[in-house]
Amino acid sequence: MTEPGTRKGEILSAALEEFAAKGYDGATIKSIAAEAGLQSPALIYHYFPDKDSLFREVLEAHAPPLQVVPDLERGSELPPEAVLTKLGRSYLALGGSSARIMRLVLGELTRRSEVGEAFSRSGPGRVLAFLEGYLQRQVELGRLRPHDTRSGARSFIGMLIPQVAGKVIFPALTEDSPDDEEHLEFAVGLFLRGLAPENGEEGERDTGRETR
Repeated sequence: MTEPGTRKGEILSAALEEFAAKGYDGATIKSIAAEAGLQSPALIYHYFPDKDSLFREVLEAHAPPLQVVPDLERGSELPPEAVLTKLGRSYLALGGSSARIMRLVLGELTRRSEVGEAFSRSGPGRVLAFLEGYLQRQVELGRLRPHDTRSGARSFIGMLIPQVAGKVIFPALTEDSPDDEEHLEFAVGLFLRGLAPENGEEGERDTGRETR
């Protein structure tokens, strides 16, 4: 994550404002440089080779799940409740201060499919890959019963999406709904109860991905 207050951080902040206000096509390197207070647009190319790479890094820099994954990747032995709660909180933050990023992505998806493809690989794709691997490790440790970890990862994230969507694009979904912490506690508990090892059951060890 880029440190705020650095030249690169200032460019990313300015780019977020410009992309959010004007969309990808409307924002230009020149306008972003002006927003960042740079004397020359050429200074942006010192950090980013083109507007596409700048746009992708803006998305990644303001996506909370991508900010916590590096820490979580170093904690593969941590218990599932702790890891899922931390990851879940980062997802639910997409409906808070990062809501503009979500609206920006959704808007650009309708105009430029390559944006969605690039962001999916570096964003949700990376999070899902981490979660699949983490769940498999928990199976091997005997903390979770054997299952298709690809579906497991998608199922957990899927329980969070309506909570985020209610804040970003469907406000009606938030009517009479639990707050983020209540929803997350329920989702983590439900997920882990569903995958709790049966009595005497041990996780698979050194047997590949999972039992189908």
